[in-house]
Amino acid sequence: MTAWVYANIWESVAASIPDEPAIVQGDRVVSFAGFDAQADALAAHLLAAGLTRQAKVAVYATNRPEFLIAYFAAFKAGLAPFNVNYRYGPEEVCYLLDNGDAEAVVFEAAFASILEPIRAAMPQVKSWIAIGDGAPDWAEDFASLAAQVPVERPVVAPWSRHEDDLLLIFTGGTTGMPKAVMWRQGDLMAKGGYGSNPLLGIGPLEKPEDAGPRALATPIKLRSLIAPPLMHATGLIAAFGAIGFGGTVILLPHGKFDPEQVWDSVEQWRATRMTIVGQPFAQPLLEALDANPGRWDLKSLFVIGSSGAMWNRENKLGLIRHMPQIQLMDSYSSSEAFGMGISNTNAQGESATASFALGPDCAIFTEDGRRVEPGSGESGRLAVGGYIPLGYYKDEAKTASTFPTYEGKRWSMPGDWASVDADGTVRILGRGSQCINTGGEKVFPEEVEEALKRHPAVRDAAVTGVPDTRFGERIVALVERHPGAAVDEAQLREHVKSQLATYKAPRHVLVVDSVARAPNGKLDYKAIKERALTAFGEQAA
Repeated sequence: MTAWVYANIWESVAASIPDEPAIVQGDRVVSFAGFDAQADALAAHLLAAGLTRQAKVAVYATNRPEFLIAYFAAFKAGLAPFNVNYRYGPEEVCYLLDNGDAEAVVFEAAFASILEPIRAAMPQVKSWIAIGDGAPDWAEDFASLAAQVPVERPVVAPWSRHEDDLLLIFTGGTTGMPKAVMWRQGDLMAKGGYGSNPLLGIGPLEKPEDAGPRALATPIKLRSLIAPPLMHATGLIAAFGAIGFGGTVILLPHGKFDPEQVWDSVEQWRATRMTIVGQPFAQPLLEALDANPGRWDLKSLFVIGSSGAMWNRENKLGLIRHMPQIQLMDSYSSSEAFGMGISNTNAQGESATASFALGPDCAIFTEDGRRVEPGSGESGRLAVGGYIPLGYYKDEAKTASTFPTYEGKRWSMPGDWASVDADGTVRILGRGSQCINTGGEKVFPEEVEEALKRHPAVRDAAVTGVPDTRFGERIVALVERHPGAAVDEAQLREHVKSQLATYKAPRHVLVVDSVARAPNGKLDYKAIKERALTAFGEQAA
């Protein structure tokens, strides 16, 4: 049997349904045959450039078909691809390429000005490959390379493909420099149930080469719209899953999130599934529907999946009002720990915000390594076992703290704190690194943010702590209003107190035009703290 790696599954699919669309973006369509052929051409080039087994390939681009073609090429050649955040500046990109030991860099030509001043510091890079117009003279053209399809196909390196071939996912986290999470492809396949889809009643594949015949025989063709950046795990893994089923990955026309373009694309391509990142994506999507009732035919869409940010009840119910057929799947995961928990909401029932059914192989441990018993009232760090990453690339200390051994078993514990009810319902408190200590009490920003967002005037919110001589820290909220809404600071405090303990209410509220979320929907808590310190850090306690 061939190895459980993405290249083997995707090649099987391409051989069975070559003319079906693999990736679409606006009016651009890349068939499975084209996807496979271009990846073969690029893989052959990377091998000819001198890259050896598990050499690292950096992909530095916005959402576009070339992003996924580059990953496919790396997988074919037994190389290890990794993501580069396209919002980074020269120093951050330099750090990432160096830390990731990049030997090839596939980049969007528009980012050449970022790479130009740091290129001399990257002597290990054997191939620079530019996507799009305006490629610099020191890089090769992606389109030209992709057109040079080799005679011998598929391209397989002398070292073949193995289930321990790596996918590296650089995650910025909230503190320190970015770290690359090392996932073995075989573990990712196992974590995903070897290509199963319980929602569609589709069981696991017996072997990778069965993916193509299954795709040919499946009457329901998945068409998966990826709204967040492919450079983050939520979008990337969702795209991988769609391709493995012989489905179509739908990318937004200009590579950036725009709610009206999302609904246009759902209608144009008859999307069956959409991937978002919680409230930051869901709120503007709902606002677009409310502002344009009946504008789009959305009957094809039956699942919206989310991971990476909280997604509140009011928004979910609003989306169901427009799409009664929809199933809203809210997954609690991170790059280090997939499948920690999941909640489902549809017209027949709902789950509370930040409440999840504890996933298989999941547990909660106290700081001293004791398992938290359901219904005990204790809180601890959420952990997932089973198929988990090897650790962080080139960071043994961080690996040891995030992937500890308890009860004789290795766990992934990225730092999320939670409690568990007697019935097994997990209640997410927040990321421990952002926990605010005020008067000896722990306050997680996420729970205060969700309370604030339930106020009718609040569109979005971010919460942090600033130093306080008496209490250690005091709570500050940055609040983004709905257009035309008035925000009263005292009223917001009372609103939070009506839902949470009194000490969790913000001492200060700063009204901002935007809380400035990243393209993946996440908050930059370092920048938020700086804004809070500038506004309130020197005020008397």
